[in-house]
Amino acid sequence: RTFGRVDEHQTARNGVDVAQLEACALSKGKEGRLDLQRSMARVTSKERVGSAGKTTTDGLDWWRRLQTPSDWKAATFVAIVLVLVDALLSAWVMYKVPYTEIDWKAYMSQVESFRNGERNYSKLVGETGPCVYPAGYVYIYTILQKITGGDVLAAQIMFWAVYLMTLGIVFAVYIHAAVVPPWAYSLLILSKRVHSIYMLRLFNDCFAMLFSYASIISFQRLHWVGGLALFSFGVSVKMNVLLMAPSLLMLMLQSAGVSRSALAIGVAGLIQIALGLPFMMADWWEYMKNAFDIGRKFIYFWSVNFKFIPESVFSSGIFATCLLAMHLVVLFLFAQLVWCKHQGGLWSSLNKTVGTKNVVASPDRTATILFTGNLIGIFFARSLHYQFYSWYFHTIPLLLWKTNLSTGFRLTLWFVIEVCWNIFPSNAYSSVILLFSHFCLLVALWRSQAGSVIVGKGKLR
Repeated sequence: RTFGRVDEHQTARNGVDVAQLEACALSKGKEGRLDLQRSMARVTSKERVGSAGKTTTDGLDWWRRLQTPSDWKAATFVAIVLVLVDALLSAWVMYKVPYTEIDWKAYMSQVESFRNGERNYSKLVGETGPCVYPAGYVYIYTILQKITGGDVLAAQIMFWAVYLMTLGIVFAVYIHAAVVPPWAYSLLILSKRVHSIYMLRLFNDCFAMLFSYASIISFQRLHWVGGLALFSFGVSVKMNVLLMAPSLLMLMLQSAGVSRSALAIGVAGLIQIALGLPFMMADWWEYMKNAFDIGRKFIYFWSVNFKFIPESVFSSGIFATCLLAMHLVVLFLFAQLVWCKHQGGLWSSLNKTVGTKNVVASPDRTATILFTGNLIGIFFARSLHYQFYSWYFHTIPLLLWKTNLSTGFRLTLWFVIEVCWNIFPSNAYSSVILLFSHFCLLVALWRSQAGSVIVGKGKLR
C-alpha cells in the first residue's frame, strides 16, 4: 500500500486479486514489493488501453452513423443541433450586419392601402408600383404590419422565426427522404445569401417557401388534400411555387388517382378563390392581371442568370417563348425517361396507376421529383433575382446526393453555386458559371434514379 492506492474494482475486472498480490509481496520483502508495483502498472496500463479503445470505437461508430442517410436518430440529433446553432448565427447576423431597404417600405405602403379599405388591386401601390403578388401576400404582410407597426427590427425578428421554421421543416423533409448523410445537413445553414434574404431583406419569397416545404412533408406522408392546400397557400404568396406543379400533378395522379387528385385540386382552387374574393368583387380583371401576371417584365440589371446575353435579347418576347418551350420539353423528357423509366414511360405509368390506391411514391422519390422539377424551372427562368435563391437553395444538397457524383465534386458544385449568388452585381462570367453549374446538376440527375415506387405493403419497385 506504500506504493499508492489501487482501484480494487477496476483491478478485479481485469482478473487481479489485490489482497493476494499484497500478501505475496509482503512475504517476499523488497523484491516482492517491486513485483507488486510492476503488476499494478501493467493493470493500470491495460485499463487505460481498454478505455482509449472504447473511446475510439465510439468515435468511429458515430462517424459511421453521420455517414448513414437512413439513421434517423442521428439525423434528428444533427438537425436539432444545427437549428440551435443557426438560431444563434442568424441572431448574430441581425445584430452585426446593417439592414438594407429594398421592398419592405413598398410592402407596407401596399398593405396600408388595403387596411384603409382599398380593394382594387391596381390601386394597392407602393414605392415599386402596384401590387404584383396574389392575395395571400397582402394578408400576411397586413398581419406583419399589425404586429410590428412597420418597425424593421421587429419584422427581422419575425423573419428570423420564419427562417428557423423553414429550416426545421426542410430537415424533416430530408430525414423522411433518407438520401443525404447527416453530416451534410450542415450545408443547409452555411449560405451567406440566404441569411441575407431572410433576416436583412424581408422578402415575401420566405413565406412562399415555408408553405411549399410544409406541403412536401404532407406529400411524403401521402396527405394529398392537406398538402395541396398548403401548396395553394404558398402560391397565394408568390407564383414561383408553381414551378413544382407539373411534377406534383404527375406524382399525385400516380399515387392518389383521378378522384382524389380532383378533390385536392378543387380544395386548392377554393382556397385561391376565397383569398382573392374581396379583390375580385372590386375588379376581378385587375386582380387576375396583377396577381398572376405570367408575362411580367424583369429588370436586366438584377438578373443573375442571363447577364451574358444582350439586354435587347433578354427583354424580347421570342426569348421568353423559347425558354418556356424548352422548359416544357425538358420536363417531359425527365418524366418519360427518368422519373417513369422503370414503369414504361410517363403515359404507361399513368395508365397503370391512375385509380390504383396501393401504388405510391416513396418519400425520397417525392422529394427528388418535386425538387428536380423546381430546378428545371429555375434553369429556364427568364430572370433570377437575388432573392430567388431561396426558391431552391434548401433543395441543392438532396439533389446532389441523388446523383452518382463523388463527394468532393458535390461539395465543389455546391460551393460554386453559392459563390455565384454572392457576386454583386452579377456579370457575364458569374451568369455563365451559374448556368453551367445548374446544367451539370441536371445532367447528373438525368443519369440517376428518381426513387422507389411502393407497391402494396412494403414492397418496392
